[in-house]
Amino acid sequence: MSIKDHLKKIGRGKDGARALDHEQAADLFGQVLDGTVSDLEIGAFCLAMRFKGETAEEMAGFLDALHGRLQRWSAPAHSPLPTVVLPSYNGARKLPVLTPLLAGLLAREGLAVLWHGCATEDARAAHPEALLPALESAGLLSPDLQPGRVCWVPTQRLHRGLQRLLDVRRTVGLRNSAHSLVKLMNPVAGPALLLSSYTHSEYLHSMSATLALTGTHALLLRGTEGEPVADARRCPAMDAFVAGQSWRIQEAQGGPLVPVPGLPAPDAEATRRWIEAALAGAHATPDPIRQQVRHTLALARLIAAGPPYAPTQPNSP
Repeated sequence: MSIKDHLKKIGRGKDGARALDHEQAADLFGQVLDGTVSDLEIGAFCLAMRFKGETAEEMAGFLDALHGRLQRWSAPAHSPLPTVVLPSYNGARKLPVLTPLLAGLLAREGLAVLWHGCATEDARAAHPEALLPALESAGLLSPDLQPGRVCWVPTQRLHRGLQRLLDVRRTVGLRNSAHSLVKLMNPVAGPALLLSSYTHSEYLHSMSATLALTGTHALLLRGTEGEPVADARRCPAMDAFVAGQSWRIQEAQGGPLVPVPGLPAPDAEATRRWIEAALAGAHATPDPIRQQVRHTLALARLIAAGPPYAPTQPNSP
């Protein structure tokens, strides 16, 4: 179907727009990824979906189109546990990006970690690649997926069309469907556990619906400024998703934010040094991140054990 036909359906404004079904969504997004449509049509798609909002069925269709085109990374054949997938796309605004600390701690638990991302906002600091030396100095980086190591993959290597769609934000100044998809996609060929995050409460509901519909194994939390790592100052709620089942695995910590002594400024150099020190044991890992590591490891073991899956009881901080 022509992209114009899809745009006529989704582009009629807040009250007139209609949702695409799964097949239509996959067809539309496949055309966008393949670059067979004009820049003007891509911009129209981005703005139409921004105003309309995506349904879970549309997101599932978009993900099907994306997964059929992604460069896949083979899960370690000899690992009993699923590979952890860490999307990193937001960078730092007021708080440091501690995603590589989380990646390193998970690798030290024996998990293979695929950390993927890119810079999507010029105004934010400490984008992923600037923090790679913190993992390299700890001996935790690997060019491929291995238990006990972190494999860093820039989005450009996963799919150029996806990178192009993310870059539209720099032109129009607004996020689009791709910014949600990168937090829901799975670039791993083999068993995987996605660590995903949302920034606002409305995304909790839409992302939860998509994870449940697609049967994705995931841990979902309100991340630190959009990064999939728990806020070091107060533990957020965390929800588990396994084969279509979902449950609250971690209750949100109440009360005020708890200051973290020595927490660095949100620039790349200070953050890198702080993460290096934390991985070297020079200072304690914040408790919310330790909780996230514990829940991730428990979910990985649950997935590896296979069905029937028995939900674990929620933890109260």
